[in-house]
Amino acid sequence: MDEKKTKKKLQTSLLIAVEIFTIMLSVCLGIIGYKTYYNGMIQKYMDYEEAVLNLAANGIDWDAVEISIVSGKQDAAHKALSERLDFVKSNSEIDWLYMIEPLNDSDKDNMKYICTGNTAQDYASGMTNRLGDLSGTEFPAEVARQYLAFYKNSKPGEYWYYPNKTEWGSVFTTSIVIRNSIGRTLGVLSVDINMSDIDAMIRIYPLKLLFAGFVCAAVFILILILWLNRRLIHPLKSLQNSAVDFVSKASGDDVESLNFEDPNIKTQDEIQSLSNALVTMASDTKQYMQKLIHETAERERISADLNVAAQIQSDMLPHVFPQRDDIDLYASMNPAKEVGGDFYDFFFVDEDHLALVIADVSGKGVPASLFMVIAKTIIKNRALSGSVPSSAQILHDANNQLCEGNEAGLFVTAWLGILDLNTGIVTAANAGHEFPAVRQPGKNFELVQDKHGLVLAGFEGSTYTDYEIKLEKGATLFVYTDGVPEATNGANELFEFERMKVALNIKPDAEPKELLPIVRAEVDKFVGAAPQFDDLTMLAVRYKGR
Repeated sequence: MDEKKTKKKLQTSLLIAVEIFTIMLSVCLGIIGYKTYYNGMIQKYMDYEEAVLNLAANGIDWDAVEISIVSGKQDAAHKALSERLDFVKSNSEIDWLYMIEPLNDSDKDNMKYICTGNTAQDYASGMTNRLGDLSGTEFPAEVARQYLAFYKNSKPGEYWYYPNKTEWGSVFTTSIVIRNSIGRTLGVLSVDINMSDIDAMIRIYPLKLLFAGFVCAAVFILILILWLNRRLIHPLKSLQNSAVDFVSKASGDDVESLNFEDPNIKTQDEIQSLSNALVTMASDTKQYMQKLIHETAERERISADLNVAAQIQSDMLPHVFPQRDDIDLYASMNPAKEVGGDFYDFFFVDEDHLALVIADVSGKGVPASLFMVIAKTIIKNRALSGSVPSSAQILHDANNQLCEGNEAGLFVTAWLGILDLNTGIVTAANAGHEFPAVRQPGKNFELVQDKHGLVLAGFEGSTYTDYEIKLEKGATLFVYTDGVPEATNGANELFEFERMKVALNIKPDAEPKELLPIVRAEVDKFVGAAPQFDDLTMLAVRYKGR
């Protein structure tokens, strides 16, 4: 239903636009045609009336006529002028030919006749040559003023053209001022032609224009409909059908059978270019969908493998925390990706010694997690290989093993401490890891500025130094990876050690299981919506003593 409405809307819009355009074009052409016709007729009147005036004025003794005008008598000169005007009018296609002069009465701004040209029919109907004041009858005041202005201001040989409305209809008048032999003005010689042909044209022209406009519009629209159907509507409809069919197939699961039916448009214009582009786009879309399906399946497989790897990594870390009379221990590890490179570990070397390990493998993701498994295994195996060894010796031996075959150039920062459950003394060694934090009973957490050795897997043969931390009964040891102090917020600021100490000291006497979530909450509050930058691992142990 929507497609039909769209199609009808396109056709209707085009037809309405074409009809309006055609009518407007017809009107414009009609106006131009009328103007051309009108101007041509006016020019015709001008040329013809100039010739009539020249014919009437030539061969007249105007000096003698001047005497006749001054005397007011119809003498031989006046008779010769009258006969000349009669002859010209009788042999010309004009309506009036006359000569006029200003009134002698200074109070009246008007004109009077000197002589008029008449035909035999005019004389038969009672018209004769006339002298005298006819102002207010033939010459309305506004017309007379224009005659007077021309009479007074014209130059020799200048014509005056005046189309006007009279009681006899629309007339076109051409006038010239007559002068005697010495250039003195005698009067105005004028000729009038009735513009009845133009008046008739004006009356019927709108109807002709309207009729021609509708006929042209109908013919043009019919031709345009046929042309549009062939060059626009049918190609677009074919293109639409192919696109709709492709979209309906694309919503299904069978991508292999997805094809865009080429409408084979050969219009040699933008529609053909559009059709070719859609065919290419549909082919590319099919290939992209096939690739996307393959990549999605591959990602799902990798994601499933990573989930298994993450579970294996999580299972490798101890999750059963000892709740004994002499110690209370808790740890957590939150990777930045599916799997991480951080790890913690704790295990009893014997009944009196508890080994604590926190480490961070360089990098993230799968390579770091694999190297983490190796490092964790080597450190634990070395720590359990005999009598209670030195922490520094364990890191030394682990470093040498990790350096073997380390073509990827990974390394591990690690802190290892062995707690003597009888004395509370922690014998520790640091391989480039973060400073541990200790809280003695009744005090706040403080960092232990221990001596750092080189990272594990850095250089074979590296040595490490043991040092001791004495935990009083009720003291808490907190170790962590750099994901805590280097947590970054949206403003690119670091959480840093001072904020970590503040978080630890919010409730410094809290049990490890309660302490670690407090620190994590403060980190999350600081980071906000920014993504987790690094693995975040923490371990805390409270020594209760024996």
